[in-house]
Amino acid sequence: MERLRAYRYHLAALFTVSVWGATFVSTKVLIAHGLTPAWIFFLRFALAYACILPLAPRRLWLGSAADEALALAAGVTGGSLYFLTENIALQYAPASNVSLIVCTAPLWTALLLGALDRRERMTRRQTAGSLIAFAGMVLVVLNGRFVLRLSPAGDLLALSAALLWMLYSLLVKRILGRCEALLVTRKIFFYGLATISPALFAGAGAPPAWLLARPAVWGNLLFLGLVASMLCYLVWNAVIRRLGAVRATNYIYFNPLVTMLTAALFIGERITAAAMAGAALILSGMWMAERGGTPRRTQ
Repeated sequence: MERLRAYRYHLAALFTVSVWGATFVSTKVLIAHGLTPAWIFFLRFALAYACILPLAPRRLWLGSAADEALALAAGVTGGSLYFLTENIALQYAPASNVSLIVCTAPLWTALLLGALDRRERMTRRQTAGSLIAFAGMVLVVLNGRFVLRLSPAGDLLALSAALLWMLYSLLVKRILGRCEALLVTRKIFFYGLATISPALFAGAGAPPAWLLARPAVWGNLLFLGLVASMLCYLVWNAVIRRLGAVRATNYIYFNPLVTMLTAALFIGERITAAAMAGAALILSGMWMAERGGTPRRTQ
């Protein structure tokens, strides 16, 4: 029964990264209609916050000032600053560079958590599986184009996004040990919205109502807000609490694979033999990592 419960969390992690992999196409559609990345983030988090508000506990504050500070940091690292650095990176560097660097988050998470807590270090089999999955992710991202153009500004921003997501995973793991998941997620959405506001005022004005009334726009915003944000952040936080930050973030290696499949289905991007080989490596690497047992951790 315990193993069955664990499998449910693995499926939940796979579902979440599958949805997040598909958000690339939705965001691309919204940008093509004239929305800026900052407004896309604001609108998706505003929808998520409005929907989670009736479901979450009505307490205004978390249990302590320290927990409140952790929630604020999570709203920045997993919300406003993460999305801004990732999207600004795309303006300076090729998408393949950005995808590749952002998806190194599992490696940074494993390295930092292992350095901070010896009980959280991965086994040799898990390390080997993670490296195989990483190699597969590289093949999927490059998709047959084996030339990366260096762009210092864009690459550094993408690396910042990867490190921010690593910090988010560690922060959420810590705060969920003391607070309810719904309340924590509500707080993350609130602080994400609050900290993105300066970017909204610094950029272009709000999108006009006629633009938001387009079916392609409000349909993709509903998907990003209700599914990719509200539902997936709740599920991801629960997965981190159950599986731990290292095992959960390993599923991010699936993200480019889902993006590749979604782009092939909806915008006609080509899938190469190298990308298919990469998909096989991702699956085999993740299988090896999960067969390698849990990190060296005591309950």
